Amino acid sequence: MTATPPRLEIRHLKRRFGDRDVVNDVSLMIQPGHVTCLLGPSGCGKSTTLRMIAGVEMQDSGEIYVDGKLICDTVFRVPPERRHIGLMFQDFALFPHMTVADNVAFGLKDTREAKRARVEELLDKVGLIWAVDEYPHVLSGGEQQRIALARALAPRPRIMLMDEPFSGLDNRLRDDIRDETLSVLKEEDTAVLLVTHEPEEAMRMADEIALMRDGKIVQQGAPYNIYNAPVDKAAVGFFSDINVIRGKSKGALTETPFGQFLTPGLQDGEDVDIVIRPQHLKLDFDRGGKGPNPTATDGVAARGVVERARFMGYESLVEFRMDYDGSTLKATVPNVFLPAEGTPLWLTIRRDRCFVFPATE
Repeated sequence: MTATPPRLEIRHLKRRFGDRDVVNDVSLMIQPGHVTCLLGPSGCGKSTTLRMIAGVEMQDSGEIYVDGKLICDTVFRVPPERRHIGLMFQDFALFPHMTVADNVAFGLKDTREAKRARVEELLDKVGLIWAVDEYPHVLSGGEQQRIALARALAPRPRIMLMDEPFSGLDNRLRDDIRDETLSVLKEEDTAVLLVTHEPEEAMRMADEIALMRDGKIVQQGAPYNIYNAPVDKAAVGFFSDINVIRGKSKGALTETPFGQFLTPGLQDGEDVDIVIRPQHLKLDFDRGGKGPNPTATDGVAARGVVERARFMGYESLVEFRMDYDGSTLKATVPNVFLPAEGTPLWLTIRRDRCFVFPATE
């Protein structure tokens, strides 16, 4: 039995501007009804990748397939309007002189009755059937975003490309619109490629994340795996604040304020970065002033002196100057915890939540 091809597949896409490889050997596959997120900092090649898939930018090399059929390489090219690909951007780009119904129906080539039926079906899905004969200026930003989604879905695209589509909305509204959008896209069984620089958005929406850096996909997988098994220090830091404990490997061990860490595979004398997120640095109130006492889970405690403490709304962020080497570490504590500057406290770390990498600057 022949396996069903992915809805979208790109193979070894490259795009060069001047002497810079903006997109360098990018490959990925997306199945119908699945959301893949291209996540990375500004300028890493995410939007250029999207434009090549849409057909508004030509790749220097590589191939693009839809449902197993080649739509573009460096010789053959299906025009953008025949690729069955929908587009959504930060700018909703609704036509102000057209009604909502006419905006949604803009790309349809059916009869008037069929257009109206499709428009009403989609407006009902996005909860805006009441606005069918209104004009865009009477709608809020969130409502206009939902109209833009309905317009993009109206021609029944096989693939939806979304470039930072929610960044123009305020935070509280953004969460609701993202969830509603995801629900509609899943119902339509559309393959989605979403571009964002926001890790929270990627974690919330994606079935799979492709983490991009300097034109390349450096790691790809389910959000849980990307977060909990990062490929390097930069990948850890892209999703959250980090603490970095620097040491030197000796005999596959590295000495730290929190005791020795196993660092196999590194040469003696090689610098090591032990990376831990602030939420996994724990305050050991039971220890008081008794000093270090190793435990199986958290290892050795180390003493630090509070430099600053801030309440962040649902947790407190406390910064410590460590006695061991004068380095600064940050810990997050649930609720309100605001110790005075200069307060000494003992800290432990979740060893099972630490990541060990060869040191980088």
